[in-house]
Amino acid sequence: MADTADPDSDRGKASGPAAAQLPPGEAARVLMRRALKASLATSEASTGHPYASLVTIATDVDGTPLFLISTLALHTKNLKSDARASVLFDGTDAAGDPLAGGRVTVMGRASKTGRATARERFLARQPHAQGYADFPDFAFYELAVERAHYIGGFGRIVDLEPADLILDTADASALVAAHTDIVAHMNEDHAAAIVLYATELAGAPGGPWRMTGIDPEGFDIVCDGMTRRLAFTKRVTTPEEARQELIRLVGVAREQSSKG
Repeated sequence: MADTADPDSDRGKASGPAAAQLPPGEAARVLMRRALKASLATSEASTGHPYASLVTIATDVDGTPLFLISTLALHTKNLKSDARASVLFDGTDAAGDPLAGGRVTVMGRASKTGRATARERFLARQPHAQGYADFPDFAFYELAVERAHYIGGFGRIVDLEPADLILDTADASALVAAHTDIVAHMNEDHAAAIVLYATELAGAPGGPWRMTGIDPEGFDIVCDGMTRRLAFTKRVTTPEEARQELIRLVGVAREQSSKG
């Protein structure tokens, strides 16, 4: 089962002292980044009835939801008839009272994606999909976000706009271009640092943690179905800025580890 701790806690774990609740847009972005699965709602082509299904999920560098689906699936047939769709990201699985936890419904239009990073980002999050990603009946899709509805617990209900969820990465082209190399370098040469990020900064148990993606706001790591999101203290737009933040965070993690 994917880890589903409250996304409002991630900023404090990633950058030192516990912070106050995140603003709704940021909390929703964290929830989306940490998800491994989601509910996809489409309109049934033959009847018009709402049809909900389960999909594995990832996000692109800017936060756009990505999924890999087959033309044989009913939801794909529905999308060919009507591209409108909703994706529910549920962060409440481990909560004693799920209605007190966070979730966000993201609405928009789904279509096959031509994003250069879509395949890499998705398969990094969902390595099991390597076995069928190249089947002729499968394709990567993206959801073009039009609006969202975030619920962070009782009394915390907010409607969100695309700009609240999707990052403008126009100034981060250098970071996007180096994304693959940064992630590979961290996983291959700095695996111990990633474990420190997880255990010391994100409060996670030890294990073979690996980085799956980096973006201007932070980076994502996974291990055996658990996920964590580590936030940068400032926006990064270049590989050098990312390197500096990653070094700074591992220093913080080592200091915390030494204090026992």
